[in-house]
Amino acid sequence: MEFAVSSVIRWPALPTRRRGFTLIELLVVIAIIAVLIGLLLPAVQKVREAAARLKCKNNMKQIGLALHSYHDRNDAFPSGYSTRLATTGAELGAGWGWAAFLLDDLEQANVRRQIDTNVALGAATHATPRTQVLSVFLCPSDERIGTFTTATVPVTVAHANYVGVFGTNEIEPNPGAGNGAFYRNSRVRFGDISDGLSNTYVVGERSSDIALSTWTGAIPGAEVPFRRDPSQTEGHFLLVLGRGDHEPNSPSAHIDDFYSRHSQGLNCLFGDGSVHSISNSVNPNVWAGVQTRSGGEVFPPNF
Repeated sequence: MEFAVSSVIRWPALPTRRRGFTLIELLVVIAIIAVLIGLLLPAVQKVREAAARLKCKNNMKQIGLALHSYHDRNDAFPSGYSTRLATTGAELGAGWGWAAFLLDDLEQANVRRQIDTNVALGAATHATPRTQVLSVFLCPSDERIGTFTTATVPVTVAHANYVGVFGTNEIEPNPGAGNGAFYRNSRVRFGDISDGLSNTYVVGERSSDIALSTWTGAIPGAEVPFRRDPSQTEGHFLLVLGRGDHEPNSPSAHIDDFYSRHSQGLNCLFGDGSVHSISNSVNPNVWAGVQTRSGGEVFPPNF
């Protein structure tokens, strides 16, 4: 009997050789990713800034509605800031500003109930309300300050980005003589704005690049430092008031100017409640004209 024997010899399989990236290929991939990120980041930043600018405009719109509601009840806008005056002309306080009088109309009644506008803003009893940081008074494009302490007369207050328009004349000699919508102890009515509510700028932005502002009011004797050069200071009235001595976002801006971190200009609230973005390159005569309530200026369409 014969047997057939077959044998199969199986050689061990050779390991497969995996091909990886070469150094050049890896560098190319990294370069492509870097380019894509470089293209993506500006787009994301533009979207964020557009959203922040829109939120800022919405804040101003709410302030405009509150101003009209306040005017309906009191037949006038609130004072730029309210203070008693000594026979010498010295301010005695209380110092509460225009925004503080709008709290009820901005759904901040709980904060308003903690305030006695006949008692000094800097009094110990007002330590809580004057340090309330309220989002409706903050531009999302600016840095988050929270609270700050005023110079010379140290009082801690909440930071805010919106100030009332004093007008075009100098504030320092007489803060009670503004030709705009807000000044010391002002009581401006719609009828006083003969230039027209839609042609009169009443509230604007001041970013922390220039100086720190507050919604609370003006502390008598306090000083407002110029943040680019803290050795330069101006009076307490600039905590709540502004004057467009220079065009929006001007490199030569002073403490009293209007300034924002928006790349395309400045958000401005007008007397009729509308909000407009004013270009950094606005005509200086137009810019001055919109700040006065009864200057008799004639404005071009779509200024």
